[in-house]
Amino acid sequence: MNKSAFGRDEFLARFGIAEVDFRQWEKLKLVRPVGFTDDKVPLYAEETAARVKHIQRLAELGYGCEEIEKILKKVGLPKGTEKKRKPDAPDQYLTVGNLAERVGVSPRTIKHWEDKGIIEPDMRSEGGFRLYSGVFVYLCELIRDLQLFGYTLEEIKAASDQFRYFLAVQDNLEAHPKAEVAARLDAMLADIRVLFDKMNLLEKGIKRWRDLLKKKRKEILDLKKKNQKRGHQDPREKRRTKGE
Repeated sequence: MNKSAFGRDEFLARFGIAEVDFRQWEKLKLVRPVGFTDDKVPLYAEETAARVKHIQRLAELGYGCEEIEKILKKVGLPKGTEKKRKPDAPDQYLTVGNLAERVGVSPRTIKHWEDKGIIEPDMRSEGGFRLYSGVFVYLCELIRDLQLFGYTLEEIKAASDQFRYFLAVQDNLEAHPKAEVAARLDAMLADIRVLFDKMNLLEKGIKRWRDLLKKKRKEILDLKKKNQKRGHQDPREKRRTKGE
């Protein structure tokens, strides 16, 4: 879990912010939500509070909103106050129920994967709701695929841990020992080869079953037509009639 999330009312109450001021800051884009739930509810991260406090201090010094906007654009926030913000639109976050519906599994399955440490929510609301970014739809579909390939949840958890390690190394290679990185990357490549082998076997098996099912479906339809063309008299009645 990377950060906590708050709805608007929760955020204002937690950090003692006047709603009228906050709405004006949002209107001028001094403050933006970090994302929205699938139900369009705006979400604010705890780190956003640092930006709000800086804006509050400027306001207390007598600066108006327009002046604060110019100061933030020209000077920015004090170093370390806030992480570099993305210029693009806020993300959309899904609740467990929303995510489960998009993936086609039950909410209980999503929670089970989380309990196993396979996935981890991006944010958690003040009310305890777990929130996931849209990319988790694709990740959960991959987890479901691996289960179809015969992977256990423990094996999927290991693959998930490897992927997280890969992202960490990709983000900052120098922070990890050279020998460790080499060994872990070799292990990842070996796992990829194993998965490719399983996929090839599965593709061959799917082709066999597709051909077989097509053939049997045709045979069944032909037999169904023959059955429909038969007379409606019960065969036992026919035998009795011939006997007479």
